[in-house]
Parts: sequence; C-alpha cells; structure tokens
Amino acid sequence: MRVRLALAATALLAAAAAPLAHAGGADGRAAGTAGRLADFLTVDPAGLLGADGTVTLSGTYRCLDDSEGPVLVGSSLHQQDRSAGIGGTRAVCDGTLRAWTNTAVVKDPAYQPGEAHVRATLMQLVPEGGLGLPRPGFRAVEEAPVTLG
Repeated sequence: MRVRLALAATALLAAAAAPLAHAGGADGRAAGTAGRLADFLTVDPAGLLGADGTVTLSGTYRCLDDSEGPVLVGSSLHQQDRSAGIGGTRAVCDGTLRAWTNTAVVKDPAYQPGEAHVRATLMQLVPEGGLGLPRPGFRAVEEAPVTLG
C-alpha cells in the first residue's frame, strides 16, 4: 500500500512540479565539481503508444544516496491540451547509470502518434517530522520533446 501511495504521489507531483534544471550535464557531472558525479535524469526521444492506449516512456538516471527516504522516477506526458502522469518507478541510488521505464494506460481521449513533451522527475520522499506524511524533495528534473509512435 505504501509503494502504491508513493507511486501515485510521484505521478501527481511530476505533473505539478515547477520546471527545474537537472542536476548535471549529459554525463551526469555537475558544473564546477571537478569530476564528482551528481544525480541526473534523461528522457528518451521516442515513446511507445499502444493500440489500447498504453503509453510507455523511458530514459536513464543516476542517483547517489537514498538513505533519507525512497527515490522515485516519475513522468508526465503533455500533448496539445492533454496532460497525464505516466507511472512511477522506484530508483536504485547506488551511483550506477540505470534505465527507467514508466507505463500507463491513458484513454478518453487517448494520446495520438506524433510530437509530445515529457517532464520526468527524480524525487525523494523525505520524512517530515511527526506529521506522518513525507515531503517531496526534487533531485533532478528533465523536460524533453518526444515522438510517440
């Protein structure tokens, strides 16, 4: 149940997150850190669109530490006036470059093949003193065009 709640929170937060720059360059190295790796996130330029309305988005990420709380990769898809959260994936934060894939069935109205826009977030759920609900901590955000096909 907690994982489901965390994934739902990720999808909602990904859709509502304010645009932020991702933490590193294309190789994941933060500016001015003399080779030290930083958390980062990418979005693949193509997304899959199934006949049943299934949307699959993907990319890569790297995160270094999840000791404060779980880290999730969330994504949202925007096309014309349509926007929806597309799944959430639990991240493994061990400094390794990893692939992420998020999938959701989106109907009524369904997305169409062609150009769209993805916002992906690497977000950590950090315990908030005694309140019982974790607060989101955004570690990296990437916005990118995508072609659905």
